[in-house]
Amino acid sequence: MINLKRQAKYNEKHSLVILCNKDNIRTSLTEYMDERHIDSIVKNFEENKVKFFDFNLLDRYILVCITEEKEIGYKTKEMYRRQGAKVLEFCDNHFIKDLHLESNCDREYILGFMEGLLYSSYIFDGYKTDMERLIHPYDNLYFSRQDISNEQIDNLRILFEAIEKARNLVNEPVTVINAESLADNFRKMGEEAGIRVEIWDKAKIEKEKMGGILAVNRGSVDNPTFTIMEYKPEKHNNEHPIVLVGKGITYDTGGLNIKTGNYMNDMKSDMAGAATMASALYAIAMQKLPVWVIGLFPATDNRLNHNAYCSGDIINMYDGTNVEVVNTDAEGRMILADALAYAKKLNPSLVIDMATLTGAASRAIGPYGIVGMHNNADNFMEVLLSCGKLVYERIAEFPFWEEYDKLIVSDIADIKNSGESFAGMITAGKFLAYFTSYPYIHLDIAGVAFNDKKDFYRGKGATAYGLRLIVEFLKRYYK
Repeated sequence: MINLKRQAKYNEKHSLVILCNKDNIRTSLTEYMDERHIDSIVKNFEENKVKFFDFNLLDRYILVCITEEKEIGYKTKEMYRRQGAKVLEFCDNHFIKDLHLESNCDREYILGFMEGLLYSSYIFDGYKTDMERLIHPYDNLYFSRQDISNEQIDNLRILFEAIEKARNLVNEPVTVINAESLADNFRKMGEEAGIRVEIWDKAKIEKEKMGGILAVNRGSVDNPTFTIMEYKPEKHNNEHPIVLVGKGITYDTGGLNIKTGNYMNDMKSDMAGAATMASALYAIAMQKLPVWVIGLFPATDNRLNHNAYCSGDIINMYDGTNVEVVNTDAEGRMILADALAYAKKLNPSLVIDMATLTGAASRAIGPYGIVGMHNNADNFMEVLLSCGKLVYERIAEFPFWEEYDKLIVSDIADIKNSGESFAGMITAGKFLAYFTSYPYIHLDIAGVAFNDKKDFYRGKGATAYGLRLIVEFLKRYYK
């Protein structure tokens, strides 16, 4: 990850990037460039709307980025994130290792630029054997703004260390990250951050009668796990815990309702919910937020070996509910249901789950945000929606009307694990809500957890989309 380093003033041994608002171009550049170059920049911006300029001084570069502020602040900050990604790409292509940032723009926008730079600096190339492969040569971002505190820089570093952990876990193949190794990674996070971690093995899951996890695991050669992570600082502002639940399907074939075509290509990412929520908990603990948080992470892969569960099976869940299986590819909700039922024991103030749950969510809003819905959590949801805009991990709230309840009614059991051919993301949420009795928010990240092509600063592959959302929510709601 790129290092963020404070220095008193610009060192001319380093390349320089200057961030300007369109209204202060001249005042931003006067100290660093001659009038002729400034005139050229102003003219090209005004006449041609050019917003990015680079000057090769042979021993270093000077880069100039111009932004036009939007009518809404969070949209402007997102522009700065994208500028950060653009600058990083330039630095990569021109082998710039050290860059100094100067700007008289708003502090929040500068932090946004840093976010975009850090986010886009991530690479996952450990399996490449070509020693001449392109890697990020860029190492250090220097800055001199005194109104950016050391605490803000430390928290930014922690946040992106957590994002890197989540992305690494999701990008690894199932041969490396199965349920047991996923749980072991969560244990290591806990040791580093001071989080209590308890891992249930298959025998313990059988003893607790978590039928959903066991059913999905029946086709696997690898054992399931159920991980409980608890961060409870001595001083915390919530009387009852916030519970974060994440789907940990380490690979999803669809089971006997097998996925067709190329739909299995990115199914190593079906544990993104668990990886993202656990890494968010890591960030919360490392930043020492005064909030009591518990994470619940059921994990297995969904394969069709051995005695794989079938459509038509009746599964007895952790809370005693009998579920008719009508689709083995609706497996994520089966393992999450056991975790949500277990959460009742914790007397939570709020439970949020995150899962790559339905193709319907992806089809509904594409790769632009999270599908969300809730039960009895209006105030929490209002804050979460606001935080989604601030970090630009936006939530599209879908209706949770009672009419959808009938879509999961079974003729032969209590409920069935899939509904009709419409509103799939809502009926999946309704299935999960059946196992809750507390304020509950469901987040479906199917469209944003894994990119098959570059998406501004998030790049290709795992995104950890939703991690900044959760950290920002807990910071704002409880601090």
